[in-house]
Amino acid sequence: MRSILSVILLCFVCITANAQLTPFELSKDKNYTATYTEVISYYQQLNKLYPQQMKMINYGTTDVGKPLTLIVLSKNGVFDPAQVKKQDKRVLLINNGIHPGEPEGIDASMMLVRDLLKKNQLPKDVVLCFIALYNIDGNLNRGQSRVSQNGPVAYGFRGNYRNLDLNRDFIKADSRNALAFTQILTTWKPEVFLDNHTSDGADYQYVMTLIETQKDKQNPILADYTSKTLTPYLYSHMEKSGYEMIPYGAGEEGLPDSGIVSFLETPRFATGFTAQHNIISYITETHMLKAFDKRVYATYDFMQHLIDINQRDAKLIGELKKKADAEVAQQKTFALKWDVDMKAVDTITFKGYEAGYKTSDVSGLKRLYYDRNKPYTKVIKFYNTYKTTAAADKPVAYVIPQAWGKVIELFKLNGVKMQQLAHDTTLNLQMYYFGDIKTPTRPFEGHYLHSSVQLNPVDMPVKFYAGDYVVYTNQAINRYIVETLEPQGVDSFFAWNFFDSVLGEKEYFSDYVFEDIAAGLLKKDPALKQKLDDAKAKDPQLANSAQAQLFFVYKNSPYFEKTYMRYPVGRLLNNTKLDLK
Repeated sequence: MRSILSVILLCFVCITANAQLTPFELSKDKNYTATYTEVISYYQQLNKLYPQQMKMINYGTTDVGKPLTLIVLSKNGVFDPAQVKKQDKRVLLINNGIHPGEPEGIDASMMLVRDLLKKNQLPKDVVLCFIALYNIDGNLNRGQSRVSQNGPVAYGFRGNYRNLDLNRDFIKADSRNALAFTQILTTWKPEVFLDNHTSDGADYQYVMTLIETQKDKQNPILADYTSKTLTPYLYSHMEKSGYEMIPYGAGEEGLPDSGIVSFLETPRFATGFTAQHNIISYITETHMLKAFDKRVYATYDFMQHLIDINQRDAKLIGELKKKADAEVAQQKTFALKWDVDMKAVDTITFKGYEAGYKTSDVSGLKRLYYDRNKPYTKVIKFYNTYKTTAAADKPVAYVIPQAWGKVIELFKLNGVKMQQLAHDTTLNLQMYYFGDIKTPTRPFEGHYLHSSVQLNPVDMPVKFYAGDYVVYTNQAINRYIVETLEPQGVDSFFAWNFFDSVLGEKEYFSDYVFEDIAAGLLKKDPALKQKLDDAKAKDPQLANSAQAQLFFVYKNSPYFEKTYMRYPVGRLLNNTKLDLK
């Protein structure tokens, strides 16, 4: 009987041990990434084994109808975000599978979560939050769509169920995935964020490259710490792990040895969006041509090192976040657009493969290839300085008509503090009128993105109504507020077409009726007549068009609609006391 029990116990131990192996580890040649069902099932099994230190929490629904699952690890078993902050714990948020064809983070996180629990190695001052699989939609659409990639044998599709690239969706939040992500972000308020990816592009010797929040775009308090302490720590420890890294960037002239330009992650990207919340942010980019198992293990090691330094510097990171929040709340001027400064050149040691050209078997013309039998190490140019190309001084407050519901809902979701007007009232504000705007003829991610926006600010009285929203710019979330509401911002709500209805004229005139009215206006207003005569002298087309001249008079008359081409969000420039709810 005793021997039978021993055999049963041994079988149970073996089954339990095997159950803790991930599908990646169980696969032949470790060239397999877990499906959505396998990911959730795996974490559910772990949760049964470690219920005191692990919790699975579902947020919202994604576009495919399934909830976004967050895996939370807490050494002392506290899973209430408010309580975590009261205990002065840091929060590290890690996102996986935003592009399901880049799945290393999914499999690496499954192993890391298990190992941290199994070895009782959870950090005592850091709560770890893993988004198990962000683009569930794309993961379910499984196949081999990334034809240039070296494994795994099957993986998900880049687009989600609405065919959106979710790493272009954070600021506009068209997808329910992005809404659920923002809920996680504002609920847990992480100090540090990581998004795991795989890169394509040139071939080189590195398994992993790294994107960090661009130093000239990051809050200076945080940039000083990341550039001098955190980032160097990650590079040195990854090299000790056997995965030497280099900054991710595009070749200045196509090939990396011509010099690389550091990547600028604007708020459409995950890390550009989290930077608006004053969160230290990174993106890992393992290389598509390296073996899948190496990419997974490199991602595993990077996450472990990031956890280690978060624990080591937990108190400091918390203090820096508070200082950054306080500074941004008082900050006067905010950058809206950036461009690389090609005159500011650094150098970096780069380990690549010699590039060459040979005859294509497809076209018979020259084609590029990299020769892995000819590795090299050389010093190359590194363009890592960005200059501000557009900026805005913040107003005392913005006034947003309640009609613009998506703006209001996103502000609420992002934790922006707002108040509402108690009564209908006329306010003296600075309003923008749009001048020239460049808009493409084809959509990008479902939008016709505006750029090169020209503005004409006008101080004027505008009527607002009870319930319209007032947003004071004395908040830690000021970057998000200003960068979304100032129309010139590269990823402003205006750029993403949130306000396009104001670009359409709603009223017009009947020409044969307005002829007499226009004649009367010119007779009564000599200045208007002179303005028309001057315009005709400068513009032969206007001089030869009766209709164009009628429209000129109409546009400069009291009858022309004041809301045409006027941005509906007002800027309060003084401390006028408002009657608020």
